[in-house]
Amino acid sequence: MTKNNSTSRPSKAEQQALVHQLIQKIDAQPEAYQAYYELTVLLTAGQDFEQAEALAMKALGKFAADGQVADLFRYALGNVYYQAQAYDKALPFYQQIKDPKLKTDAYLMIGQSLMAKKDYQHALVWALTAQEAQPHSLDTNLLVADILLALGNNNQAYDYYQQAYQADTHSGRAAFNVGLTAMVIGQPYADWFAKAQRLDSAYFKEHQQQLSDIEKTLAAQQNGDDQSTEV
Repeated sequence: MTKNNSTSRPSKAEQQALVHQLIQKIDAQPEAYQAYYELTVLLTAGQDFEQAEALAMKALGKFAADGQVADLFRYALGNVYYQAQAYDKALPFYQQIKDPKLKTDAYLMIGQSLMAKKDYQHALVWALTAQEAQPHSLDTNLLVADILLALGNNNQAYDYYQQAYQADTHSGRAAFNVGLTAMVIGQPYADWFAKAQRLDSAYFKEHQQQLSDIEKTLAAQQNGDDQSTEV
């Protein structure tokens, strides 16, 4: 059984052609779940959330007797709602998943959904559960680190961003955030930013404002400390 988390969007013409092909597959083999799932993923990627929801719901009812397949469609439905930013609708579907192969991914998505709702404390519990199941995963370590950063736990965030980078040394995002948290906690950071720019220049450029804001904040704090020392 395969799942596809891709959210890259095909062109309109490509999507229409693929939709047509998958509908033909469903018509030819109505008892095979794969085409239903692939079409749900495709519609979600194209942001056609209403049709994706309707199809996944139909498939969930049709294949309810097969626990693994039903869980795959629960996961797909969760992803439809997550992409549509309907996080409260997504959560129950992720939480119902029992298939061990999908459970860690579901934990991760629960954590991401709760983080999107700014429920950081509960998000951290689920993210840590996912990280314990996949300690060498880039995504689980990044999520834990992002939540810790949002909670202001900069030292712990720094540790998890480092673990994320160790999980994937080609991740510019991980390198950038190691540098960012290193800057905040007073650790060497210049090499990390150079590495991030080399690995993922688009991500680095997109987050330069964040870097500039932190530099200004740290400079203001330093000036405040200097003035209080003089007094």
